[in-house]
Amino acid sequence: MQVTVKDGVAIKIVGNAEHPTTAGTLCTKVARYLERTYHAERILHPLKRIGKKGAGRFERISWEQALNEISARLKTIAAEDPEQIVPYSYAGTMGLIQGESMSARFFHRLGAARLARTICAEAGSLAMRYTVGGSFGMDVEQFAHSKLIIFWGCNAVGSNLHLWALAQEAKRNGARLIAIDPYRSLTAEKCHQHIAPMPGTDAALALGMMHVLITENLLDHDYIKQYTLGFDALRERALQYPPEKAAALTGLDAHTIISLAREYAQSALRGEATAIRLNYGMQRVAGGGNAVRAIACLPALVGAWRQPAGGLLLSASGWFPVNHDALERPDLLAGRSPRTINMSTIGNDLLRANPPIKALIVYNSNPVAVAPESGSVTQGFAREDLFTVVLEHFQTDTADYADYILPATTQLEHQDIHKSYGHWYALANNAAIAPLGEAKPNTEIFRQLARAMGFTDPCFSETDEHLTQQAYDWNHPHMQGITPASLQEKGWQRLHLPAHHAPFAHGNFPTPSGKCEFYSERMAALGLEPVPDHVPPHESAQSNPALAQCYPLSIISPPARNFLNSSFVNVESLRATEGEPHLEMHPDDAANRGISDGMMVKIENARGHFLARARVSDRTRPGLVVALSIWWKKLASDHKNANEVTHQKLTDFGAGATFYDVLVEVSAAV
Repeated sequence: MQVTVKDGVAIKIVGNAEHPTTAGTLCTKVARYLERTYHAERILHPLKRIGKKGAGRFERISWEQALNEISARLKTIAAEDPEQIVPYSYAGTMGLIQGESMSARFFHRLGAARLARTICAEAGSLAMRYTVGGSFGMDVEQFAHSKLIIFWGCNAVGSNLHLWALAQEAKRNGARLIAIDPYRSLTAEKCHQHIAPMPGTDAALALGMMHVLITENLLDHDYIKQYTLGFDALRERALQYPPEKAAALTGLDAHTIISLAREYAQSALRGEATAIRLNYGMQRVAGGGNAVRAIACLPALVGAWRQPAGGLLLSASGWFPVNHDALERPDLLAGRSPRTINMSTIGNDLLRANPPIKALIVYNSNPVAVAPESGSVTQGFAREDLFTVVLEHFQTDTADYADYILPATTQLEHQDIHKSYGHWYALANNAAIAPLGEAKPNTEIFRQLARAMGFTDPCFSETDEHLTQQAYDWNHPHMQGITPASLQEKGWQRLHLPAHHAPFAHGNFPTPSGKCEFYSERMAALGLEPVPDHVPPHESAQSNPALAQCYPLSIISPPARNFLNSSFVNVESLRATEGEPHLEMHPDDAANRGISDGMMVKIENARGHFLARARVSDRTRPGLVVALSIWWKKLASDHKNANEVTHQKLTDFGAGATFYDVLVEVSAAV
């Protein structure tokens, strides 16, 4: 981003045209970042609750008072059992410095419970680790040279705009684009073909494709022999999924699966660059880890990795040598091994954990809006005996339940350094303006909390500049030619990786075997299924027909284009574009329920309900409804959002959230 500042005020924000992947373009959300930064409702001073939890009534206090009172309460709880104190954070601020550095040091020194940050990507990340060795995807810039691109669970127009621009370049050069997505997203409607499996069935689709590849001998036998492990076991598994069986599981027809498999394999075997852009939405189901594993096997079966513009991209973050231990200082635990709380089950844990959670410090997240099974989450946050501190920019749904709100800086107001999970450039985040009001960076807030707690360890005196110098292993080969100073001066620098790089053209996977592991010994040792398989959804007509009698419709709730999960929802121009919460519904399902376009409807199951405006169209397939999300509850007409109906069941491995594995019924709102 380039920010124009006049008299200390940011007056313009644009993309930097010189950046090779973003190329001067900002997404719809970030293009409005000045509106967010200078929003009239920014929290600019410490606040203390004066009303009932959830009522959102606070009074302004000084930083000194806030730090003294917060530290006194934390000391009392820690003296009893520090594991009763829990951090809750994710990616509201994504930098390596303002994300998890000084905060992690604080909680390690305190001996607080650890947080398993599973809400977004853990199943898929582990799946990639077990299969190809980690988050080592292809170079996004190479997509411009691909000849076949499959967007699998990826709405690039809404969530990966810069990749979409590269895909359009490839399309102009003759590439074919295919979208695999349960509904016709903005991306799917612009591709040559849209394939719409039911949620939670992607592994069955991938295995059905493998069946075709194997039985029709559409394989790169040389690549398989040299650079993969466990083909015989994968072959045995794939033969259990003929296209007809895969079709029955996915809700597709067998011909579609056969044609997709042939097109994918034949493209790669002709030596054409054949790429899959995978994304995390499709792993938010019971079998999400297995699904990513299965899809990640496909490029190795057809030798797609031989081409720089071929292979697969889920995340590129593994290429960045982040020095997590230096940033987070786990040595401060001093041999202790605190319990771990899973952020995806925070609703249950706030109500039933033993020992109980007595204090929660929330930063970079809005769990009352985003955590699954919102009824339980809200009930937990409403506990009068729960001490809650929230670091925030705005009075979110979560902040309404805080005892103290501490004002945090935005990206424009603090120093940070970033890795990427979409491209191969390390990034500096240089502050453009001074902090507004009394806002402080996350790092400074935790430094001051550490001092108030009496922590005298030298690491709590380190500045953000010191943290920046520790963020990467600067001696790593990927960082050749990059220093903290050069990165800060230039803004971004490409990792030291070859141009037109095909990372796994000759194997060299960072797995224990050095190969793409169709069979994972590490998974077998953990008691996990070592070969990818289809794991049925927790909730679907096939896996739970009794439940489907009451709640016959599957629902998914991917992010709306103008929101980043719950971030940006309070930016008026973006919310005005979204209008109001709405529900995409197929005409057949609507007609069966007497629902017409524009009608207010109630979406419900045994866990809860929310209201939305019906949009009746064939963008969804029969049996599926789509609620683009996540709205702040307080900004919805009924003060509820889609997480009223989601549950806290977890993925097959990685203990991730299963937001898109849900059954509901829809009716006209009374």
